[in-house]
Amino acid sequence: MLSFGTATTKSFVLMFHSLTHYTTESVTNGHPDKVCDQMSDAILDACLTGDPTSRVAVETFGSHGTLMIGGEVTTKADVDYEAIARSVYADIGYTEPLDVLSRVVTQSGDIAMGVDTGGAGDQGIMYGYATNETEEYLPLGVVLSHALARKLEKLRTSGELPYLRPDGKTQVTIKEGKVITALTSTQHTEEAELEDIRRDLTEKLFLPVLGNTENIELLVNPTGRFVQGGFEADAGLTGRKIMVDTYGGLMPHGGGAFSGKDATKVDRSAAYMCRFAAKNLVANGHAKKALVSVAYAIGRVEPVMVEAFDDEGNNLSEIVAKNFDFRPRAIQERLGLQRPIFRETAAYGHFGVAGRPWEEIISL
Repeated sequence: MLSFGTATTKSFVLMFHSLTHYTTESVTNGHPDKVCDQMSDAILDACLTGDPTSRVAVETFGSHGTLMIGGEVTTKADVDYEAIARSVYADIGYTEPLDVLSRVVTQSGDIAMGVDTGGAGDQGIMYGYATNETEEYLPLGVVLSHALARKLEKLRTSGELPYLRPDGKTQVTIKEGKVITALTSTQHTEEAELEDIRRDLTEKLFLPVLGNTENIELLVNPTGRFVQGGFEADAGLTGRKIMVDTYGGLMPHGGGAFSGKDATKVDRSAAYMCRFAAKNLVANGHAKKALVSVAYAIGRVEPVMVEAFDDEGNNLSEIVAKNFDFRPRAIQERLGLQRPIFRETAAYGHFGVAGRPWEEIISL
């Protein structure tokens, strides 16, 4: 039997409904944590390409010229982990040398016993959220911070601003539905002048994305210099940007990261299903804002809890239970999660992007 209606989910959605002043951030695909996410998901995709039944839990850790690939993989695919990681590193735009160590083993048989029968790959709580305030069904601050980060990458890779380098961050502050502060910190070449960077990004980044910069405080490279970036400046780790991946810290997160995990890991697949359910509650007019949560026990097929609330505290759990099957294998089948579709999700957020199966609008 599923459990409905505990106070936790309801309190979170009510809390955000009353929030009028908040800040969210994003990072570029060259941020060291995001480099690691993309490497892990590229390895996952390679495994799924060769064997759709692959079990994958891959972590990467980069630090000052060294990359460590670790985790557990069970697959029939022939995968060169080091070559994939190096390819991602180069695709992003890094040319610095990288020593790579790989320590990947077969998944524990104790875990496999439960997963083989369709059970959850781990215990945990997952959340999904949607709001009608943007066409992406995400909070405005989340949409804009990702848009700024994507645009920053495009300005670099297109050659329009050739002094830009891969590492970067963006951030926006919203007050009463309007942007009051927008920020970017971007890596750049040694010879670039701060005055030129600030002028160019005001014109080519902030203005196109925000539409109007009047009455908005614009901040560009507040430290004044950002030449050293990526693994040369900072360590990177798979799964360390879980709030960037989801709802900008405005909604709860169960704690489990997404990248590098196949769909038997409910940290990922159930979070996608919760988003799918929440978005369709809003899209079908059942709520203006909706938060869906689910919890699992390792090896158990049925979730131990599913619940959903709107921004007025109304319980929508029965609607979710009627229309969405949260058993792990059912999630994989409904969302097509045995396909190699994951590297593209590893930067600029997993939600709000058209074409992803958990973003589809259906009739309830």
